[in-house]
Amino acid sequence: MSLIIGLTGASGSLYGLHLLQALLTGVAGRSTLIVSPAAIRVFNQEFDTALENPLDLLRYATERALQAAGSSPSVLHDFDIADYRDIGARPASGSAPYHGMVICPCSMKTMAGIAAGYTSNLIERAADVTLKERRRLIVVPREAPYSLIHLRNMTALTEAGGIVLPASPAFYQKPQSFDDLGRFIAGRILALLGLSQNLFPAWEGETKAIQNP
Repeated sequence: MSLIIGLTGASGSLYGLHLLQALLTGVAGRSTLIVSPAAIRVFNQEFDTALENPLDLLRYATERALQAAGSSPSVLHDFDIADYRDIGARPASGSAPYHGMVICPCSMKTMAGIAAGYTSNLIERAADVTLKERRRLIVVPREAPYSLIHLRNMTALTEAGGIVLPASPAFYQKPQSFDDLGRFIAGRILALLGLSQNLFPAWEGETKAIQNP
C-alpha cells in the first residue's frame, strides 16, 4: 500500500496521529507524509509537545505505535517525508503510482483550495492530482458548525470524486478514552481504503424478538 498522508492545521491532531500509528504497525507499505507548519503548531498545542518538524512528529507517532503494539512490535510501514512547500515533489505528479491520499485532519483552508482547484502547496497539489487520476481521496474535516461555504466546498469535492469523512466518532463501541475515539476514525479511514481494521469492533446489528400482540 502506497499512500499520500497529509496533516494540516485543523484541530483534531489525535485523528492524524492514530492514522499514522495504524499504518506504522498494521499495514505493510511505503507512503509519503506531508505536514503543514500549521499542523505542527496545532499538534504541539493539543498534545503539549515541542515538535519542530515533520520528522519529529513521525518519530513521536512511531514511539506511540510501538508502545501500543504490545509484545515484539515491528514497523511495517515506511514513510518518506516531503516538504509542504515543494510543489515539484513526487506526490505532485500523476505518474507517481500511489493508491490514494488521506488528509487528516483537513483544515477548511485546505478544503477550499482543493474544491477550487487552487493548489498553493504540496498537500493541495497532491489532492488535485489524486482527483484527476481518479484515485481515492479521503479528507477528514474538523470544524463546527459548518458554514454554507464549508458545505459547498464539501459538495464540490464529493462531486469531483473525493470522500468527506467528518471527524465525528461513534459511541456504539463504548469508548473509554480519547484514544478510542482516534482509533475509530483511523479504522473508518482504513476501511474506506479497502483495508481490514481491528481498531474497533464493527457494528453487528441488534435484533430484538418480535412479540405477538
